[in-house]
Amino acid sequence: MNPSAQIDIDAPLAVVWAVMTDTERYGEWNPFVERAETAQPAAVGNPILLHVVWADGRRTRSPERITALDAPATDPATGATSALMSYVYEGLPARLGLVRGVRHQRLTQRPGGPTTYATVEEFRGPLVRLAGPARVADGFRRHAEGLKQRAEQEASRREG
Repeated sequence: MNPSAQIDIDAPLAVVWAVMTDTERYGEWNPFVERAETAQPAAVGNPILLHVVWADGRRTRSPERITALDAPATDPATGATSALMSYVYEGLPARLGLVRGVRHQRLTQRPGGPTTYATVEEFRGPLVRLAGPARVADGFRRHAEGLKQRAEQEASRREG
């Protein structure tokens, strides 16, 4: 019941993170969240209004609040680098206790390997089924594919 997506991206984690956190440019590459309104630079505690486009073309707005924005950090023991962006859903169903959700977007990269993007929405509440976990999972997959394409383009541009 927790929608998720994962994809390997042939780009340095720092490049993927830069694309992911540049919310003002989501409309250029993100087929799921065409716009993300938040104060710049994004910061923990900031509200963020997501303009979502479902696979059928319908649109909705999802009010969220940033709960984690952990910039890339490398573990000295393993050499792996990771970063995390999370936000919590704050719409009316959440305020009524009917549907609660926290979305995590995690990046990891082992030395010499691709960057892995993984996202999951942790849903709970009596009306979770009405939130459409399957359509959210589809959106996450489209988001991941768009992020991969954009980050790989950015990485090749920086190399060239």
